[in-house]
Amino acid sequence: MANALWDPGREGFLDNTIGSGMKWRAYLIDTGAYTFSAAHKFLSSIAAGARIAGPSPVLANKTVTNGVFDADDVTITGVTGVSVEAVALVKAAATDGAADDADTAQRLVAWIDTATGLPFTPNGGDVILSWDNGALRIFKL
Repeated sequence: MANALWDPGREGFLDNTIGSGMKWRAYLIDTGAYTFSAAHKFLSSIAAGARIAGPSPVLANKTVTNGVFDADDVTITGVTGVSVEAVALVKAAATDGAADDADTAQRLVAWIDTATGLPFTPNGGDVILSWDNGALRIFKL
């Protein structure tokens, strides 16, 4: 697999149900318990057992420039469990200050399984998601 956007996530950008000004979070995923499908739409498609850690703190200082999405790095604390092979980015709610939507309403957006540090086995420490500082940042539409 390679980094990708979920197809319903792409649709969300076009129909304005997903945007950079909304509440975004990340999850650490075990691909032994979840197989990526571009057709999946909601976080509930990823079984709770496949979510090794998350949700992350809210992604802060999000930017969009020339179709490239970026945000501050984020730290997920005290990560334990089996190996982590991917990161799933979700739109957790319509606004940063709102409560997270139910798993059946949180929209899957970006799948990252090709990055420095992946895969890894958690050891109870913190995991810092350091987004790429290159031209593509977190992802490009």
